[in-house]
Amino acid sequence: MHRQHRFTLTQILFFILFVVNLSIWIAQAQNLPPARYDGFVYENRQGDLDSILIEAFFDPVCPDSRDSWPALKEALKHYGSRVWLVVHLLPLPYHDNAFVSSRALHIANTLNSSFTFPLLEQFFKHQEKFYNAKTINLSKSSIVKEIVKFATVAVGNSYSSVFESGFNDRKTDLKTRVSFKYSTSRGVFGTPFFFVNGFVLPDAGSPLDYHGWRSIIDPLVGAKSSQRINVPHFI
Repeated sequence: MHRQHRFTLTQILFFILFVVNLSIWIAQAQNLPPARYDGFVYENRQGDLDSILIEAFFDPVCPDSRDSWPALKEALKHYGSRVWLVVHLLPLPYHDNAFVSSRALHIANTLNSSFTFPLLEQFFKHQEKFYNAKTINLSKSSIVKEIVKFATVAVGNSYSSVFESGFNDRKTDLKTRVSFKYSTSRGVFGTPFFFVNGFVLPDAGSPLDYHGWRSIIDPLVGAKSSQRINVPHFI
């Protein structure tokens, strides 16, 4: 599958049309904001006001999302509690199985938040199973069954029936749609897309390597350390 960071005009126009139609649907289906903020917190490592927040927008079946993950994961390990990550899902409409795989992640997160990132990594590792060309002759129900089997291998076979029923639960469908709408409300139009402390990083749609993350985060960590050192003490 070709990489998606070189967005064509046709893809962008199709995406805008898709967003408009989906926004109308969600506006009719949901009049109130969602009960909780969108996104999955990595390792339940929720930071405080002194922590640096990275927000990543991923599509589970996007090659560039997959390629960006190892470097980001390595950076998170390096910085520890000084940095925390929230992943938002943007199922791109030109990836046929993006929505159903994103929905599987919402189901996993509902069952146990510790399942979410192992399943995301499994999607990245075996992504080619769900590329458009590989599933072109499968029905929607067949793809859902394949996703259920795939997901239960990652989280445990005992969850097979629960996972299957999750695809019949309208709440998981709505959560996935809300994730899409949230992403587009932030101006995100492709994956991967990154924000640091609320500011978008350049080169949207392209993976960022470990040294790239270090060049962005190191000055911020240094600035926070300097602020702590220079705080005046009053007697």
